[in-house]
This record gives sequence, structure tokens and C-alpha cells, in this order.
Amino acid sequence: MDGPGDPPEGTPEGAPGGGDEEYRSVVFDESFVRAARLREFSARERMDDHAPAVRTRHAWVRVSASRQVLLLVILITLAFGTAVYMGLRHPYKEPRPPSAEPLRVALVPLAPHDAVPGGDARALFDHSPAVQFRDGTDGVTLPAVRRTQNFSESLVMAALATAKEYTVKSALDPAVLTGGSQRTVRLLLAPAQLDQFDRSFDRPADDGLHEATGWLVRFDPSQVALADAPVRTQGVFSVTEASPAALEVSADHTFVYAVRPAKPGAGQSAQASLFTVRRTVKFRFDRDDLQEHHVQVLQSAVQAGPESCSADDASYLRPLLAGQRAAAGGPADTDPYATGVPQTALCGSLAPGAEPRP
Repeated sequence: MDGPGDPPEGTPEGAPGGGDEEYRSVVFDESFVRAARLREFSARERMDDHAPAVRTRHAWVRVSASRQVLLLVILITLAFGTAVYMGLRHPYKEPRPPSAEPLRVALVPLAPHDAVPGGDARALFDHSPAVQFRDGTDGVTLPAVRRTQNFSESLVMAALATAKEYTVKSALDPAVLTGGSQRTVRLLLAPAQLDQFDRSFDRPADDGLHEATGWLVRFDPSQVALADAPVRTQGVFSVTEASPAALEVSADHTFVYAVRPAKPGAGQSAQASLFTVRRTVKFRFDRDDLQEHHVQVLQSAVQAGPESCSADDASYLRPLLAGQRAAAGGPADTDPYATGVPQTALCGSLAPGAEPRP
């Protein structure tokens, strides 16, 4: 039999003759052992010369997950609020449209040199410069529509369409022309101009601001009636971008009306005669106007004849009818030293070529 010996898997670790054999050559002499005395530091030494035994964790680590989410939401909210504030305070933001200005009116009567020609309305048209004009709304045509820098093609078209509607209703509507209701015109105006419009019809005045005939064309129904012939019309529209917030449309049209006496009396001819109105109007549209189908009427310059220079056109246009002559004298006297509302009386001479040829 085999005697005692090493197990097949070798000497167990720590057993004699095991892994400690390699350290048997290391000998600690007595002087080394004495020098290796243990020393315990005092509390002061441990505080001054040694790192603390417990490490302090960062404050952020101690914050719970829910608080971290709350702080993150607050930071995002502050950043968003700052961005909105800076956007509102941006020096290059789109300017606000100017508030509606009052309408400025200039009326110029055109006095004839001789008696006003009369006759059949259609024959008069055929022998006048209006022979080339179109009938009624056919002469109120729109130009080609193009977008501007800040307004799309559809917005430009909306401005032109509203300007045309105002032109038709204020100068071609028979009910308006004969002194009837002006409500259809009033409905198109921007709200800021309604007070001036109403004042112009309630208390018309020749002051450049409150002439009813600056807003529309109309005749005194007790004196003038429309002859049985369509109004002849010719004119143009043009569009400009007044600012990034507003469009301006200019309308320059000539209207020729066949008129006759409302109640022919003794010594007054019942024949028709022609009455010409050249009207230049400037409209303005901001984005609110375009959305609400409103218009601001800024300027209206009207030349109308044949009339007498002394005609009071603030409330109605007052044509000279067939066979009549202009009253003697020029426009009414104006005193530049007088106080109060300034007068804007002007007068012109109707060119002979503007009258029908016999």
C-alpha cells in the first residue's frame, strides 16, 4: 500500500508544504519588527492631515427624480418665455398699419363758354368725346393682378375688387345718383371714417372734409333727372404697396351722364344734355380692411361740368341743363384773413372740345 502522501490535486492552500513555501525565504529581523510599531493618530491629526472617512456627495445627486423633472420644466418655461419676449420686442417686427385718415376733398366746377347743347341723349353721346367710352360698369375694368413684396396675389385682387365695387356703387348706382339712400356706399367704409361720412350728409360744408359729393356722385332730385341712356365710363386702377402693412389703390375715371330737368317749366327745355365728372380717388387697405371687405377713402378730387363757378356742390352736383349758361363771374370771393373754416372754392373752364358738337 502506498503510504501517506500528497493528494492527487496537490497540497491544499494554507497547508504545510503548500503555497506558503515561496515566502519561507522572507525573514523579518527583530529591528524591522520593532520599527513597524502601530501608531494611532489623534483626532486633531486625523482632521488636519487626512481626508474625511465619509465623502460628501454633490447636492444635485441628492435631489429626487421628481424634483429634477420639476426644475427641468421650469428651465424650459423660462427659456420659452424669454424667446417670446424677445420676439415681441424685436426692432424689425412688422409695423402696425396707420389709423384711418379723414377724407380730403377737392371740388372744381367747370364752367362752359356758351349755352349747354341739348338734344337726344344717344345723339349727344355719339357727337362727344364719350363716343369711345363703354356703357356703365363695362368701363370700370381692373388691371392685371400681380403680387407685391408683402401682399399675395389674392390680397391684391381683393383690394382691387373692393375699389371697383366702391366706384360702381358711388358713381353708377341710379338710386345713389338721384339722391336716394347712400347706405350701400356707407357699408364699404372702414368704421373709423363713418362719423365723417355721416357728418358730410347731415351737415355738408365746402371745407375740404365734409362735402357729400366727395364721397359719391349725386344730383338734386328736385332739379335733375337721369335721361334714358346708360352712363358712359372710362378709367383705370393702379396698385402700390404703401407699406408692409397697407396697399393703396388709385382710381382715375371719367363718367358722362345724360341728364334732363326733373320738372320742365316754362321757358326751360326738356331736352337732355351731357354732364361730365372726372374723379380721382385714392383708397387704402390694411389687412383688417381686406379681411372685413372695407375700404379707407383718403383723397377725392372731382372736376364736374358744365356748372357755374358759383355752384354749391357740397351736398349735390348742380349741372347746367340744356340751353342754360354759366352765371357771370368766377368763383366766390375768398378772404385769406378770415378765421373759421377755410373755403376751398375753385373753378375751371370747360374746354370747347369736351362739349358735344352739333
